[in-house]
Amino acid sequence: MPVIAVINRKGGSGKSTMATHLAAWLAHQGVAVMLGDVDRQQSTRAWLKRRDPALPAIMPWAIDQKNVLKVPPGVTHVVLDTPGGIHGFELAKVVMSADAVIMPVCHSMFDRESAAACHAELIALPRLASGRCRLGIVGMRIDARTRAGQAIQEWAQALGVPFLGVLRETQLYVKSLENGQTIFDLSGSSNSADLLQWAPILDWLRPIAKLAPSPQPTVPAPNPDELILARTLSPHERYTGPQFLLRH
Repeated sequence: MPVIAVINRKGGSGKSTMATHLAAWLAHQGVAVMLGDVDRQQSTRAWLKRRDPALPAIMPWAIDQKNVLKVPPGVTHVVLDTPGGIHGFELAKVVMSADAVIMPVCHSMFDRESAAACHAELIALPRLASGRCRLGIVGMRIDARTRAGQAIQEWAQALGVPFLGVLRETQLYVKSLENGQTIFDLSGSSNSADLLQWAPILDWLRPIAKLAPSPQPTVPAPNPDELILARTLSPHERYTGPQFLLRH
């Protein structure tokens, strides 16, 4: 049973946004996914209550401190949302059963310093040290008009951690989550740029989640009325970096 944990000690780094989106993506792949919330605030459980029953199902379960992964019958995939400040035994318990750890990191000195300390503790844990659990970094709330994405990529490379890509700052995330939805639940072309940004993250996760490679093309063409191409990009930049600017 593949288990994906979203971990970062820094509060406000986008862990719940990442966890809810990963759970929704897996649900759209037709698997039985549970979204577990280790955080006492239970943010993702509250989000699930807003979710339309007509959307692909995500099973809720608040993880207690004694049964970290005693999942309900029938569940085949698990996504874990974790609290800020997690460390020591609590961190080790989560990672003990994880197959992948996604670390969302915002662009600031404070975020990077906190994430670096979390990374140092993570790689000392046996499951990551042995390679049984993989770790990847995602830049969160990145403005494509700045060098923030490149800065986080260079920082991740210095740590020796795979940099999976960036997700932009947009109200589309805020509005969809308010309605119990994610980018993956939206129709039309309004989410085209965001799906493009998610593609390398999901491609990295597919073999871990035991899913077939994604068909091509993965997303519809961007709406020219909403997006303009920022500049000519190399294939590497198209895969890892910010790609579009919003037209204001």
